[in-house]
Amino acid sequence: MQDKVQADTPGSKQNDMPTTYDPKAAEQKWYAYWMEHGFFEAGKRPEAEPYSIVIPPPNVTGMLHIGHALDFTLQDILIRTKRMQGFDTLWLPGTDHAGIATQTKVEQKLRQQGISRHDLGREKFLEQVWAWKDQYAETIHEQWAKMGLSLDYSRERFTFDEGMAAAVRKVFVELYQKGLIYRGKRIINWDPAARTALSDIEVEYKEVNGHLYHLRYPLKDGSGFLTVATTRPETMLGDTAVAVHPEDERYQDLIGKTLILPIIGREIPVIADEYVEKDFGSGAVKITPAHDPNDFEVGLRHNLPQINVMDESGTMNGEAGPYQGQDRSECRKNIIADLQEQGVLISIEDHVHQVGHSERSGAVVEPYLSTQWFVKMQPLAEKAIAAQKDGSGVNFVPERFEKTYLNWIENIRDWCISRQLWWGHRIPAWYSESTGEVFVADSEEEARRISGLDDLRQDEDVLDTWFSSNLWPFATLGWPDENSSDYQRYYPNNVLVTGYDIIYFWVARMIFSALEFTEKKPFSDVLIHGLVRDAEGRKMSKSLGNGIDPLDVIEQYGADAMRYMISTGITAGQDLRFRIEKVEQARNFANKIWNASRFALMNLEDVSFADIDITGELSTADRWILHRLNETSRDITRLIDAYEYGETGRLLYNFIWDDLCDWYIEFSKLTLYGEDAAAKAKTQSVLAYVLDRTLRLIHPFMPFITEEIWQHLPHEGDTITLAEWPKYEAALEQPQAVAEMNLLMDVIRAVRNVRAEVNVPMSKKVELIIKAASEETLNIIAKNDNYIGRFCNTSSFEAGLEPNTPDKVMSAVITGAELLLPLAGLIDIEQEIIRLEKEVQTLNSEVERVEKKLGNQGFVAKAPAKVIEEERAKQADYSAKREKVLARIAELRG
Repeated sequence: MQDKVQADTPGSKQNDMPTTYDPKAAEQKWYAYWMEHGFFEAGKRPEAEPYSIVIPPPNVTGMLHIGHALDFTLQDILIRTKRMQGFDTLWLPGTDHAGIATQTKVEQKLRQQGISRHDLGREKFLEQVWAWKDQYAETIHEQWAKMGLSLDYSRERFTFDEGMAAAVRKVFVELYQKGLIYRGKRIINWDPAARTALSDIEVEYKEVNGHLYHLRYPLKDGSGFLTVATTRPETMLGDTAVAVHPEDERYQDLIGKTLILPIIGREIPVIADEYVEKDFGSGAVKITPAHDPNDFEVGLRHNLPQINVMDESGTMNGEAGPYQGQDRSECRKNIIADLQEQGVLISIEDHVHQVGHSERSGAVVEPYLSTQWFVKMQPLAEKAIAAQKDGSGVNFVPERFEKTYLNWIENIRDWCISRQLWWGHRIPAWYSESTGEVFVADSEEEARRISGLDDLRQDEDVLDTWFSSNLWPFATLGWPDENSSDYQRYYPNNVLVTGYDIIYFWVARMIFSALEFTEKKPFSDVLIHGLVRDAEGRKMSKSLGNGIDPLDVIEQYGADAMRYMISTGITAGQDLRFRIEKVEQARNFANKIWNASRFALMNLEDVSFADIDITGELSTADRWILHRLNETSRDITRLIDAYEYGETGRLLYNFIWDDLCDWYIEFSKLTLYGEDAAAKAKTQSVLAYVLDRTLRLIHPFMPFITEEIWQHLPHEGDTITLAEWPKYEAALEQPQAVAEMNLLMDVIRAVRNVRAEVNVPMSKKVELIIKAASEETLNIIAKNDNYIGRFCNTSSFEAGLEPNTPDKVMSAVITGAELLLPLAGLIDIEQEIIRLEKEVQTLNSEVERVEKKLGNQGFVAKAPAKVIEEERAKQADYSAKREKVLARIAELRG
């Protein structure tokens, strides 16, 4: 089996591993191999339990950034792990048409050619956008491949493909029929440059140094005036009232009176509304229903006129009187001058405030009264809130983000879903030219049927891109056909991985839609990660020039190094600081794995897969590494299931670098280079087994280098991507081997530390005497004296309960034994006394710390019995060590 499999795979001989690892060659070779054989396609394990993730679809607007690399790598780790655990895994890829973001990019490209979309017309313009989409979707494919993502491309979707379009139309029509979609006039975010409504997520708030203008609005009867303040004096032209709090004693006599709006001369009432904060400012607030969302609601309550003073480009219109035709910023300057001239402007003070800007055009967003399509969110939110509170909702990781989510949906506003764009899902609504009636239907034919009319014109607007992407978890799997095999098998998804910045705008909306249309939550878990920031903690942006292109990192360090750094450097929900030196460390870790594997393979040339046998009589080191592998497998599985990537990375690193490379491989050399053929065969088996399982454990993080090495190992199967995930096995528990190995490592470390303190090189042989505290310790030492002799480099070695001890020795105390190195010709005795006195000080501190803890009645009363017992054991251990060190000092001085 092994020979056949290896003959069918690229690069399979055990003895032909290059001296150094070439990431570029391996990445290109193995991704092509995985794709050619369809290893990532779902549905090939019909009897297995399904596990599914749908990728958060990146926008087809350009290159993927380092934040995408983090998000996708975390998902890939999960899907690769579950695939190896035997699940029928589906990781469904796809991209988002991205509405305004993509249209803006294409319009910018056309402007460079001196033309606009209106010059082309809708049909020709959309051809340009489709060409853009195809180009950048292909770029995204190439980037996914470079990152090593194990996606099922046979099921790839696009938020604007026909299947998604059918789902979008069905959802729109059904929500309309339920009375949850309506067309109305409300305040929305308006981009005057792109001339379209915006979703909340498309508005970026920036801190702006502005001004607060204090104005006098005179009473019509000449009895005085009210003072109001505004940051946007140009909107005063649309004022239709001034509001005060109904319980504000200052203004009781003024409620119901009439004011004269400066410059325009319009008569406006003084109204009472609880919206006003009576203790803030003057307690009087100008009300502009057409240019402020809060004022709009006040205006509805008081039946106020809605006067829009701007057009769609942000230019003042006919309602602006003498300022008609002026840009809003020009109008502001002119109106301030006119207010000063009329003596209405009381004062101007500096004012720093948050101003919304269009994420796409950069224009200042205008709160704008406009006729748009809206989703009535309250009924949808109530279902989501109920599910979350009765325990049937989505599990947020970290849990604290559930509060963030609930806080938003409990205070949700109706959602403006129409956009004045050409790229997107056209709103399925038709208007009669003769009657003006609107008919919502799945198609024009259906609209004609239900209306009985032929003079129908489809709504020109398209839907907010989030309207289609919020159907992503189920529409990608075949819904609305609920008999779709993929929908029945893989929905709901198991987990969504995404950043905290789109909890409101995407996560919440997916939950609403799923509960409404499938009566199921869209995914069991939602794993929330933070943003990737630069090394100084700043958000990456074009203006700062601090962005990181993941392909540049891959080009220099390899995909595995980048994946390992970004995935294991995070804490759930927290931002990650990207430091290139951390990527270098990850590359060094990959090189460590490569070099250790090369050593192993040089000693496994005559070993086949069938030869591997880890039963029977094994050395202490063999039994210990099997125990540690078993423990690590158990802990890694638990941590990945809990999405604790950072701790997973720490455990993998420590096991591979310390346990496997620094200790076991070094210990194995004694047997591998020895004369005992049977012992050598056992160590070869253990080495092959442990390296194989170790590669499997780290494969989800570092897929390329692990495949490259695994194919050289004696193995069974076509690819490590389908190799069985290491499971915990009780039979591999070896507590005695752990105790023995811990003693040996303590001895070796202590001797090396003593050598280092007195500058005795490892190349120089030393005498070593070990005074054991018990027969058990003595037996362990006797059983493993070859390791001690080799790794302490001894010229002579004696162990006993009461061994003969020279008068002058260097010493080190470890748990269960005292190590003595005769001083003759090695050290300066006075320096050794100074060293031991420092050790006494350290032990004094430890004893004092433990005694203080045990003397704390609160700790003793509350701590578990096991913890208290562990502290008492430490106290006894530190005290015993201190007594032995004090004895050695006395001996040296004697």
